[in-house]
Amino acid sequence: MRRSIDDARDDHPVDEERPAVSWMVGLSDDPEASDDGSPRVSLTLEEEGRAGFGIVAQLAPDTARRLRAAVAAALREIGEAPGD
Repeated sequence: MRRSIDDARDDHPVDEERPAVSWMVGLSDDPEASDDGSPRVSLTLEEEGRAGFGIVAQLAPDTARRLRAAVAAALREIGEAPGD
């Protein structure tokens, strides 16, 4: 099973030193993504226009929750509501 949940491009101004970056969050039950074959949340970051050359993180549920908490904390730090 592979399923895309959401994807977009990041929000920084693009210039020669900082190319546009795309991100994608999905699900994967690739047996090579975990020791026990359990499903993982996948996070892919890649330079826009260079599909297949990015970095894919396969996150266990606890790690995905830790990432979610870190993003929420960063939003609170800049005065934004973390949302759901």
